Amino acid sequence: MEEQIQKVLKEKVDPVLAAHYGGAKLTGFENNIAKVRLTGACASCPSAQYTIEDVVKSIVMENCEGVEDVILDTSVSEDLIDMAKKLLRK
Repeated sequence: MEEQIQKVLKEKVDPVLAAHYGGAKLTGFENNIAKVRLTGACASCPSAQYTIEDVVKSIVMENCEGVEDVILDTSVSEDLIDMAKKLLRK
């Protein structure tokens, strides 16, 4: 299921979000719920929650039978933590 969701994100969601210089990444799938992190400009957008609900969720659920919900992953990525540590060490 995760591969199918990733394919839908890449082929159907990312082109929509690319118009806003963003994208989407699957960070987890458990209990039929997909956790998605927005990337690029979409990651810091005040409307990120609405983007998940109005764009990402509808596309994923239309194309991935068995997905019951799509939620926004607001956790901080390891890449961002590493970058912050490097900046603080300078």
